[in-house]
Amino acid sequence: METTALELKKYPIGKFQRPEKISEDTLRLWIKSLEDLPERLRTLVSDVSDEELELQYRPGSWTVREILHHIPDSHMNGYMRVKLALTEDNPTIKPYDENGWTRLADVQSVDVNVSLDLLKNVHVRWVALAKSLNTAELRRTFYHPENKVSVTVAEQLGLYAWHGEHHLGHVKEALGL
Repeated sequence: METTALELKKYPIGKFQRPEKISEDTLRLWIKSLEDLPERLRTLVSDVSDEELELQYRPGSWTVREILHHIPDSHMNGYMRVKLALTEDNPTIKPYDENGWTRLADVQSVDVNVSLDLLKNVHVRWVALAKSLNTAELRRTFYHPENKVSVTVAEQLGLYAWHGEHHLGHVKEALGL
């Protein structure tokens, strides 16, 4: 199947692929991606103007501003889901309306540096936790009711490493980089 231009704009690094088996090397790469994401994002947007924060990566998409606020919102949820999986037996998580969250006043009015700081701090804790996990903990799960699937802690780390790179791609596209 041919990848369309719209598909490339929606998924600049492709869709997340859950590997059959997650190797230690793959896990290390995912954790490193999570560890580096906040600084990579901050560097990318360090000289961006308010006007550039309103750019979109495709018509009808979120703006750079909305993406920069969305990532920590999403990653806080992702981190909490890991903590729930580590402390409860396959808990059912609560999905949230990410599009609705981007329309809230904090996304539209708060300086993006606040969210970049938030992302950095969430990732400091998440990475410390991820690096401490043993094989049994990485296999623990939570249940996602919208997707009707149990997700392992290891898969969640991969999904969020991908998620960060995915939106980093969107910001680069919007800024023409």
